[in-house]
Amino acid sequence: MVTTIQVDEKLKDKLDKLKIHRRETYNELIFRLIENCSPDLAERESLIATIETLSNPDEMRDIAEGIEAFNRGEGIPLEQLKKELGDK
Repeated sequence: MVTTIQVDEKLKDKLDKLKIHRRETYNELIFRLIENCSPDLAERESLIATIETLSNPDEMRDIAEGIEAFNRGEGIPLEQLKKELGDK
């Protein structure tokens, strides 16, 4: 079943800017937008954050230094940190 909806010109202009290509229908566009708002979006965002971290040399250096410090026995046990932070 096909139905008609009304949107104001400002919304239509915004929808037009979101189209991947000129011939994408509003039905396809709205479906794509809804798909991108699914619970899987959190997983995608997590993946994007991981990729950003892996491609940042400074962050990767900091992580490597932290691992080396841990391997040398530096740092404090997790349980002690939780107590210090007040997490029980």
